This record gives sequence, C-alpha cells and structure tokens, in this order.
Amino acid sequence: MINPKAILMVKCYALLHYVNSSHQKVTNLKLYNTLTKNLDDVTTEDGKFRMYVCGVTPYDTTHMGHAFTYVCFDVLARYLEFSGYETLRVQNVTDIDDDIIKRAREVGMAWDELGNRENEKFLRDMDALNVLEPHHYPRATDEVPRIIEMVQTLITKGHAYEVKGNVYYDVSSDDQFASHLVDMDYDEQLKIANERGNFPDDENKDDPLDFVLWQAAQPNEPTWDSPWGPGRPGWHIECSAMSMHYLGPTIDIHSGGADLIFPHHSCEIVQSERYSGEAPFVRYWFHIAMVYLEGEKMSKSLGNMLFIRDMIKEYSADAIRLYLLSHHYREEWHADDYEPGLTSATTMLKTWHDVLHLPVTDGTPIDPTPYREQFTTAMDNDMDTNSAIQAIDALAKHTQAEAKTNANPVQAQATLRELGAVLGLVFDTP
Repeated sequence: MINPKAILMVKCYALLHYVNSSHQKVTNLKLYNTLTKNLDDVTTEDGKFRMYVCGVTPYDTTHMGHAFTYVCFDVLARYLEFSGYETLRVQNVTDIDDDIIKRAREVGMAWDELGNRENEKFLRDMDALNVLEPHHYPRATDEVPRIIEMVQTLITKGHAYEVKGNVYYDVSSDDQFASHLVDMDYDEQLKIANERGNFPDDENKDDPLDFVLWQAAQPNEPTWDSPWGPGRPGWHIECSAMSMHYLGPTIDIHSGGADLIFPHHSCEIVQSERYSGEAPFVRYWFHIAMVYLEGEKMSKSLGNMLFIRDMIKEYSADAIRLYLLSHHYREEWHADDYEPGLTSATTMLKTWHDVLHLPVTDGTPIDPTPYREQFTTAMDNDMDTNSAIQAIDALAKHTQAEAKTNANPVQAQATLRELGAVLGLVFDTP
C-alpha cells in the first residue's frame, strides 16, 4: 500500500521544483536600466548573469574614462558574485576599425601590430587595477564568419541591402529603430550618428542614417572574403556577433560608456533582434557616465587623457579604484583636479590597513553586522559605491576606537577585507 504521506511529499517537492524553475530568482539589487528608464529589480532565471561590456578599440589606451567603465562593470560582477550568483562575462576587442587604420598610417605601423601593442597595454593596465579577467575576450577579426552569416540573414529578412560590395542596415525597414534607448527625432539621430562615425553623404545609401554592416574593400586596407566581395565588418555588427556567440540571443546585462547608447547600442538592438527573432536582446542596459577633462569628454579623438600607466606610478591601484568609485557610475564628473581625491583615498586606505593589522585580543568581538548592512544597502541602491565606501570607512574607524578598549577586531577585520574585495581592493600596500 502506498503511503499517503509519501505521495504528499512527492507532490510538494514537484510543486517546489516548478516554482523554483519557472520563476526568476531576485537579488536585492536595483539598477537603473537605460531600456526602461527606471530602477529595476535585477533578476535571473537560473542564478547566472550573462554579462557583456563593450571593449576598447586599441589604438591609444588606457585613460581614466576607460578605467571608470571597466572598474564599475567589474564591481557590478563582484557584487553579484558576493550576493551568491554566478557571472559569465564577455568583453570584446574592436581590433579592426577606421580609427585603428588611420592611427596606424600616422605612426607608420601595420594596423594589426598597432592593435596588438595597444591591447597589451590595456590588459596590463586592467591587471594592475585588479579588474577581473573576462571569461571570454573575443576579437572582432576572429568573428568574421559569424558576422557574414548575420549580415546575410539580415539581407534575406529584408532588413539590409547590398550596393557595390557594401551592405547597409535599412532603418526604414524597422519602425522601432533607435526607439528603445533614446527619445530623439530623425534630425537629432542623424546629427549624433554623424558625430560618431556615420557617413551621411555615402551615395550608396538609401537613407543617410542607414548604417554599415559590411564595408567594401578600400585601397591598402585589410579585407576578408564575403558573398559581396572583399571587405571588412562594420562597427556595430561586431558586438552583436560576439555577444550572441558566447551569451546567446538574450544578454542579462550589457554595459559600456554612455556615449555608446546611440548609435552603437541602439544599432546592436535592432540588428540582433531582427537576426535572431528574439527579444529583448538585452534585459538590463548598464551605462557608465563620461569622465571629463579640460571641459570636454575624455577621449582618444580629442587627446585630453589621463593615462592609468602614469597615475599608477604615483598612486596605488587600491587608491585609484577608491577614487573612481567615489563617483556614482551614472554621474558625469571632471578629473581636472584629481590629486586631492587620490590623496584622500590614500589616507583612507592607510586607516584601513592599520585596522587590518590590529592585534588579536581576548576581549569582546566587535560586531561588524551594522556596517555590512549599510554596505549592502548602498550597493543594492543602484550600486551607490561612494556610500558603500563610507560604510567600510565607518567600520574601520569604529574598529579602531573599540580596539582601544581591548575589543577583539577579528570579525571586523574579516568583514573589512570581504567588503573591500567587492570593490576590488587587494590591500597590498599600506
């Protein structure tokens, strides 16, 4: 005879399994989502966040604006892992691009030699700043077969057209073009696109806003064979191909500088969703604000840059990270007067180091719980890293004061290290 209790237990287990498998797991984290224009609860269906960040075009790296983007993305991944989730992180390298070709000609180097040199510099800088290595680090030039397949599919579906070996995305075929992330009329879209690499006077285009998916061969430029003749990929299609290759048709979190929102990320959305037939391409868009110097956005094209390789000669990696993270990831800021901020970060770190080296006593353990809660509350609130830093600093100062009464600092020290690690600190220098 079957035990009724056993049947009930099986039914309960099946119901629990259904609930766990069919409902999204929810973190306490809220992030501003450029897609929804809201602070959204960050969720995942299987306990893993699939994350993509647009990498550098390696021809002059690495400035503070780059560092701010990748340190913020790094801390988001670290915090998700601290919260009990897995991350799968992909970061691309745009190793073929108009800017690389132009700079290579200016300095008299082969385009790939220049790209390899600058990419190595970038990787050294990221390692020096203790930025986690991505799980996959694809180069655009390695993805050409997938790019060609994507472009061919977009042509077949009526979203792209070929003229004289060039292939363009037909924005008129898509009534949602640029409507996902920005609220702009046509003239404003065209103005910004032109500032960021679009060629409106290209006589092969049906519409000045149509963007290049495949570019026909030009004299003395690298080319790959394609169904439309020799040429090379357009910029936007590269990221779609690389992200979908490693993360599938839907990404949980896509990041990059706020200057990529339009046209780059807007173009990514339409071409990816029209290619795969699945939406959304990205569930959460995590955009990092611009860093300014001398009144202008810090950029390679303007030449107004503070290089990490120079700064790290004077300040520790931990100090640079604290300085960067003292700014909210969504707020633009100016780096002209950076020395006081880095000096303040260095002083703060000295206090934290002193606390980590306090001797163990047989006194009452110091309870770090309130400070840990302050830290997680700050991070859950749209990754408020500055408030999170202040929570760690308050823990350090409280521990320092309590240690004078013979209190045992061990638990507080462990928590300080744990929370510091979420911010990517290594505490290797006093």
